[in-house]
Amino acid sequence: MIQVRKANERGHFDHGWLNTYHTFSFSDYFDPAHMGFRSLRVINEDFVEPGMGFGTHGHHDMEILTYVLEGELAHKDSMGNGSTIVPGEVQRMSAGTGVRHSEFNHSKADRVHLLQIWLLPEKDGIKPSYEQKFFADDEKRGRLRLIASPAADDGSVKIHQDARVYATLLAEGESAEHKFEAGRHGWVHVARGEVSVEGKPLKTGDGAAISDEEKITLIGVGTGTAEVLLFDLA
Repeated sequence: MIQVRKANERGHFDHGWLNTYHTFSFSDYFDPAHMGFRSLRVINEDFVEPGMGFGTHGHHDMEILTYVLEGELAHKDSMGNGSTIVPGEVQRMSAGTGVRHSEFNHSKADRVHLLQIWLLPEKDGIKPSYEQKFFADDEKRGRLRLIASPAADDGSVKIHQDARVYATLLAEGESAEHKFEAGRHGWVHVARGEVSVEGKPLKTGDGAAISDEEKITLIGVGTGTAEVLLFDLA
């Protein structure tokens, strides 16, 4: 079963400095029918204007992935980490017992386009930690590249949850197949471009919940290259 969540059905707020879309309930957007999917709790698509950002704020007991699509995002946190996240990089922050951080767009001309992804941890109260890795486009073209997993398989970042996150880049006609083990579920998020998932068309910002499927095939559709995230969830 594949249930599509269209981009225009998401929560949306334009704060001037931040234009943001929420796939699931978040902050002032509340929809009891969309509180997350399995351990996947948040997918926010954010556009941060030049010279703006998120001031220092706290998180706890959450696995947070940051995936930058365009621009550069500066990160600082209470663990002493400071970095700049660029396209191709994945940042993982395990908030655990508590961490404070800020994220800022220091560019004077270019906005930042990113995805903020939260997954519930396997247990509360773990020690906070941080990780950042780069995944080249060539590793994602026409195939699903593992970018996050509980055992840090294949050089992916480590997340404290029974979930595996993949990224792929698909030109028109290119395809990538994923097989699900019994009892597992999936979520597809189209970061940009267009794909077909088992005959269902998905465009930028669309998502799809997947249950009771042995496998799915993602196929690139239309001009340009589609960028897609796939979550394999318990």
